[in-house]
Amino acid sequence: MFVIRRIDRHSLCRSVKLVKNMSSTANKRIGIIGCPFSKGQQLRGPELAPMAIRQAGLVYEMHSNNEALDVQDYGDVQIAHRKYSPEYPKNMRNYGQIVGTVANLASKVEEVLKDDRIAVTIGGDHSVGIGSIGAHLKHNKDIAVIWVDAHADINTNLTSLSGNIHGMTVALLAKELESYWPKLPGMEWLENKLSLKDIVYIGLRSIDPLEKMIMNKFNVHAYGMEDIDRHGIYGVVERALKYVDPENKKSFHVSYDIDSLDGLEAPSTGTKVRGGLTLREGICVLEEIYDTGRLAAVDLVEVNPAIGSDDDVAKTVDAAIQILKAACGTVRKGVMPNDVAIPKPCTD
Repeated sequence: MFVIRRIDRHSLCRSVKLVKNMSSTANKRIGIIGCPFSKGQQLRGPELAPMAIRQAGLVYEMHSNNEALDVQDYGDVQIAHRKYSPEYPKNMRNYGQIVGTVANLASKVEEVLKDDRIAVTIGGDHSVGIGSIGAHLKHNKDIAVIWVDAHADINTNLTSLSGNIHGMTVALLAKELESYWPKLPGMEWLENKLSLKDIVYIGLRSIDPLEKMIMNKFNVHAYGMEDIDRHGIYGVVERALKYVDPENKKSFHVSYDIDSLDGLEAPSTGTKVRGGLTLREGICVLEEIYDTGRLAAVDLVEVNPAIGSDDDVAKTVDAAIQILKAACGTVRKGVMPNDVAIPKPCTD
């Protein structure tokens, strides 16, 4: 039996008003920055991602169903090659190139933020987060970071087994871990540090034993895939935002590693871990944070066009574009008509 149902106009108006209010407070001005850098890890390829994502039509896709956007591409960051003693700092691969490049990135991100645009940084590997988050902290001390990743990236040079700096990004930014580092030449610009109370992880499923010790010691808040299975992605994002920003006032920075997605969704990345987010879940994270009206910066990192087949690369690049579209206000909602009766099916 089919029942004719009418949409409650008052409920609909309340819903539409709520959506409009959230959208009106969100930034429609976007600044894109490319950081073609891969020295934070040992694979060739992440440096190709900014060009691949742009060539796949990022700006066109952003505008495709969000014509109100004002998008400006600020170009690529200059890759630096500073020289330091190879013995110092210990166990930090390509240190000189990294500190110089992230300092250049920080200047560019700060420029975008001063222009009152959402700073969208396309990496590159996750070491670029040092520059983008560092710049955000310089621009606004009261920020919260949502770290979407399969990995915690909270090793120090003493706990890392690889010496890859893309796995040390959070530790380098953390106020509570300052005393765990030697003096780091070239990092003097990073005056403001991030409290570990102002970061929350989503999507974790591969954490080194010593990283777990650090996270337990400082009570770092994290939602792994088990939490997402139990509470659903909306429930996890809601809990994460309430924890990291209980007064609804902080400026949000989302640092998004494409390997947070399951390898079937994003096969062209260097550190795949099975059992990750679906693309729909990954998009939802950005939609919900954008709707707060306080999203100020996004990093999209670890896409590697040198890994996999052409189809793998196309699938991964497209996933990155869909995530960035959500970060710029594109929504997947349907359109409900006002006060329209749903007709009975024809029974003739």
